[in-house]
Amino acid sequence: MNPRPSCLTHSDLLQLKRWNTPTIYNGWEQITQHDAAADGFNIEEVRDFMPQMGSMVGYAVTVVCEPSKREHKSNQSAWIDYYRHVAQQPGPKIVVVQDWDKPRVIGSFWGEVTANLHKALGCVGTIVDGAIRDLDEMNNAGFKALARRLCVGHAHSCPVRWGEEVEVFGRKVRPGQFIHADKHGFLVVPNEDLSQLLEAARFMDTNECDHLISIARAAAGQPHAELLANLERAIGNFSSSARQRFHRSGEF
Repeated sequence: MNPRPSCLTHSDLLQLKRWNTPTIYNGWEQITQHDAAADGFNIEEVRDFMPQMGSMVGYAVTVVCEPSKREHKSNQSAWIDYYRHVAQQPGPKIVVVQDWDKPRVIGSFWGEVTANLHKALGCVGTIVDGAIRDLDEMNNAGFKALARRLCVGHAHSCPVRWGEEVEVFGRKVRPGQFIHADKHGFLVVPNEDLSQLLEAARFMDTNECDHLISIARAAAGQPHAELLANLERAIGNFSSSARQRFHRSGEF
């Protein structure tokens, strides 16, 4: 079993889910030692097929599939062995699927049946570098999916390997890592950044509202010279506030 990081409570998860993924990123870039221009988020374009569900948060459960290859089905216990593995992982769980057929996606690991079975095992959704099908039925199950595209069939889809590092949409994901995802993409947060993540996201969101968004919303009728002066002052206050809290200047 991959241990769930103890620094995030259930309340923390609920609060993190209230914000979109870009807002979580804004907080994360203030606290991480990783490269905020290259690390953590998906590099390739991904599509959220259930944007109405809002953000998805959880811990990665990883699996590999290759629907084009019939020989994988010779392992007749693969599905039940894989489901036993999923059941043992701490939740909430996001199933991260690497499709070895990419970019020539042949079939879907996901559909009505797999979505409902995974939901029963504590999974809230998936990020799959391949296809999904049964879109309406997956919506009805309340199972969120970020994927490459839709397709018609499942082909020879079955779990090939699980519980190891995978790569999806240009981002490597290890089992148990925390993920925040929505229609913008997904962010894989390093374990060492989790304890400060919620506070940092909350602070930067408030910082934007206090100094930048309020100036822009109050700009109606102002001469450009006055507006630019106010904007310069607001950017300075925003950066100063971020520096005092994180010793970094935010996005400016």
